[in-house]
Amino acid sequence: MNVLHINQSDIGGGAAIAGYRLHQGLLQQGVNSKLLVGKVKTDSNLVAAVGHKYRVENQLLRLTRRLGLNYLHLLSTFDIWKHDFYEQADIINFHNLHTGYFNYLGIPGLTKSKPAIFTLHDMWSFTGHCAYSYDCDRWQQGCGQCPYPETYPEIARDNTRLEWQLKDWVYSKSNLTIVTPSQWLTEQAKKSMFNRFSIYHIPYGLDTDAYQPLDKDKCKNILGIPAEKKVIMFCADGLQDSRKGGDLLVQAIQTLPKALKAETLLLTLGSGGEKVLEVVGIPTLNLGYVSGDRMKSIAYSAADVFIFPTRADNLPLVLQESMACGTPMVSFKVGGVPDLVRPGITGYLAQPEDTQDFCNGIVQLLVDKEQRHKMSENCRAIALQEYTLELQTKRYIELYQQVLQSP
Repeated sequence: MNVLHINQSDIGGGAAIAGYRLHQGLLQQGVNSKLLVGKVKTDSNLVAAVGHKYRVENQLLRLTRRLGLNYLHLLSTFDIWKHDFYEQADIINFHNLHTGYFNYLGIPGLTKSKPAIFTLHDMWSFTGHCAYSYDCDRWQQGCGQCPYPETYPEIARDNTRLEWQLKDWVYSKSNLTIVTPSQWLTEQAKKSMFNRFSIYHIPYGLDTDAYQPLDKDKCKNILGIPAEKKVIMFCADGLQDSRKGGDLLVQAIQTLPKALKAETLLLTLGSGGEKVLEVVGIPTLNLGYVSGDRMKSIAYSAADVFIFPTRADNLPLVLQESMACGTPMVSFKVGGVPDLVRPGITGYLAQPEDTQDFCNGIVQLLVDKEQRHKMSENCRAIALQEYTLELQTKRYIELYQQVLQSP
């Protein structure tokens, strides 16, 4: 079986990392897997970049940007069928298609002779422009009058109804099977234009040998953290990303009891959060952007609690990684977060935007060592039972075979 993944990058971003882990899992199971991506960051003959027709595409971009229609200027998508990776593939696996390298109008042509799996990593594929709609449900009726034109990917003009109609038309001409990583996204997809297709729920998987609990004191020592310090950890690709809730994190930490603040340190992974770290009111240690699994495992293991004040998410990889390392979590009850943060079992689930409730969760887990220990054991056990890369890969192989054998 030859599988071609089309994604934003090989390892740049959450959806890219999720797709790359699946790619590695397939290779380990003897499946010929390759990636065609917007940005290449690894050195492998199994990864190639999507080409660009820069001159004409840049000229078209001036028009499509003014119209508020993202990505329609990317004519190079219509040449993908000529690429060796595409010609050799038996089945296509689309991932994130919305980071400026792919034109969704090309999907019907690419699926005309080869079936395709479309793994959703957010809501963009069935909305009029946004990756997350927050409290808006206009995508269920056809969009238009968008309340959040500035959310990613932002638009200069509200043509969301037209984009929704274009996507609906594209899918009516395409041969797709939908995969959703979280129960929440499964339900959203069923309410969307994707209800014409078969929809399967397959959670992300990760290497539970690479991500496993390590000795806490040794990890603290490696990072230069005093052994007596309680450690809370936050991780985001961009620490100042509003969707990831950096402002909510500051409010929650500032609300912590004074005595607890004195014995607590905030450990962060990610870039661009200097202003956030300056105002939290407790000692901080920022490791910056970390890509290595081993260093991330050391950070998770050094932490007593992983905190994630997200406003919208699918199935956050950082929560999966924290779980596999046996670190209890505090987050908000949004999107697919409840799949991972299970109240009283793996962590504390606060009400959305309620920073006092979030603060209460941090306090509860930091103060109650016995509960934290039990949650740590639960985290590791659930990761091994439900989120291994082997399990995810097996489910995808079965689905690929099923789709290929369909008339």
